[in-house]
Amino acid sequence: MNARAVLVLVVLLAILGGGALIYLHQENAERPGNVASLGKPLLPELKAADIASIRIAQPNATLTLQRRDDGWVIAERRGFPADVAKVRDFVIQVLELKVGQSEPIGEKDRARLNVDASGTQVEFASADGKSLGKLTVGKKYFKSGEVENPDKARADGRFVSVPAQAATVYIVSDPLTQASTKSADWIDHTSFQVEKVKTLEVKKPDGEAWKLERAGDNADWKLTPMKPGEKLNTGNANAATYSLSLLELADVAPDDAKDTGLDNPTLIRAATFDGLTYEIQVGKLQGDNYFVRFTSSGSVQGQDGDERIKKLRERQPREKLLSGYVLMIPKSKLDDTLKPRNDLLEKKPDQKK
Repeated sequence: MNARAVLVLVVLLAILGGGALIYLHQENAERPGNVASLGKPLLPELKAADIASIRIAQPNATLTLQRRDDGWVIAERRGFPADVAKVRDFVIQVLELKVGQSEPIGEKDRARLNVDASGTQVEFASADGKSLGKLTVGKKYFKSGEVENPDKARADGRFVSVPAQAATVYIVSDPLTQASTKSADWIDHTSFQVEKVKTLEVKKPDGEAWKLERAGDNADWKLTPMKPGEKLNTGNANAATYSLSLLELADVAPDDAKDTGLDNPTLIRAATFDGLTYEIQVGKLQGDNYFVRFTSSGSVQGQDGDERIKKLRERQPREKLLSGYVLMIPKSKLDDTLKPRNDLLEKKPDQKK
């Protein structure tokens, strides 16, 4: 075994732990080094053109990507489109995986490195369901051996195994971060966006309601109802309306999502100067995201040569698609719109203290 292979082996042994150190030391004392496998493709028979589905499974979750005529979709999200670029890049990553080092490994250490059933199982299949290749993605690999926060730190590679050589652990140089069962990791995060708001109405489950409106795109906002002595805070009114043009899609909720709050939501109705009206339902928070459902109506009004109007029309098929799902929208993107009515008003001197 040459010096480079010995150095890589020492790092591997340090990560595997004391028990594995003794085991692998004994094994290597009885056989020559495995440098012959270095640099070889991990899945040499896999071809991109043959792949029609990708199944990624973890102990408590599964995500299936399926290829259709118009692109890739996520089966567990009722055919919601996956980001084609992300799927393509992942396939390329797997096709380019080369063996950095390989060593025999026992059951105990397979579990330690998550290259057994506790790891992430990735399987590629053809259109007729035939398996084209399988891969178990285990723990991250760090050249330094240990890091302070391995879950968040970017790895130098990954421990992996393949079914045909289940008793062998491989190190590959790609960290394979895309090997995820989270739908949020696979979608395009472009959301619906409400631009050039003319009127904005908000009605909350507790009965609070308010309305902002303006006569023109550059006109002042008016709040109704307005009580004597009250004054609208223009900056907060602008934030409440403009924030709807900056919405992002965090994720798509599964159809069986429970306790979404959409049975008794906050209702947002926004009409635009472009001729569109949006009815938005905002449910409960889950983590940092709201459950949201929306519909839009009307037709885009404007000059055909206007670039902004052109882009607005190009977005409509995407918005029509999104309206068929329960969306997850970041709380930070809706906070300004969902502020209490009192937060839209100028503070009185005694309230500023």
